[in-house]
Amino acid sequence: MSQISRALIYVSLILNGATAFAGIEAEPNEWIMLFNGNNLDGWTVKITGQPLGVDPANTFRVADGLLQVRYDDYETFDGQFGHLFYQYPFSHYALQVEYRFTGEQLKGGPAGWAVRNSGVMLHAQAPATMTLQQDFPTSIEAQFLGGLSDGKARPTASVCTPGTDISVDGQIYAHHCLPSRSATYDGDQWVSMTVVVLGGGRITHYVEGEEVLSYHQPQLDTAQAHAKNKTSKSLGSGYIALQSESHPVDFRQVRLLNLAGCTDPDAKNHQVYFIKSEPGSCIY
Repeated sequence: MSQISRALIYVSLILNGATAFAGIEAEPNEWIMLFNGNNLDGWTVKITGQPLGVDPANTFRVADGLLQVRYDDYETFDGQFGHLFYQYPFSHYALQVEYRFTGEQLKGGPAGWAVRNSGVMLHAQAPATMTLQQDFPTSIEAQFLGGLSDGKARPTASVCTPGTDISVDGQIYAHHCLPSRSATYDGDQWVSMTVVVLGGGRITHYVEGEEVLSYHQPQLDTAQAHAKNKTSKSLGSGYIALQSESHPVDFRQVRLLNLAGCTDPDAKNHQVYFIKSEPGSCIY
């Protein structure tokens, strides 16, 4: 069985509520709770126009066990895009996010596209490398979109590519965003999205347990200035970041199953679902 098949079968079992792969039980503590339900420990904010770590309007906060994106202390949005970065980069993993849109878009937010729009950035550049006025990190965005209750389709879990490219059907995709096949989720309902990231290979999006999008070979956009001096254009790893784009959002779960680790069956910490071998992590 190929490594990709193993990863997707395992994640499929997780999405269906199972906790085992090939008859081996997965312990709950194998998931990394990126959001601990109590505070923003392990996260760093970057707001356009602000130094790293400075969030004067308290955009990202925790209340009632939820990680919230709010704009109470803004007068107007004024292009203040925000990203909340988790402290460590990852390469091979399954990321589960449960989110909902709530309330109304902040005045001054981009009209049309930014209403009920947010996302999680994958393979993002290190937050310390973003410039003061940079709007979006170079990354692959797994996009959240909410329906507008107008009877029109507005799928969630699409992909957008700020400063990057992806491959679809063996060719570089020519547009900034690629729509998913998901249903439309109107109102303030909770939505569960899982993204399976296999380094610089395949990335697959699931919504409520159904596969809705798949693409390959995330890479830097060679037309962009930041890519010109890079020895490799491939994006095989990077940071994870949650967005603020002018519409309030709640997150009640952000957790990650690392698919990189010790693949030696003789090691104490071997797991059958590890896809990327990291021999230095083995414990005997």
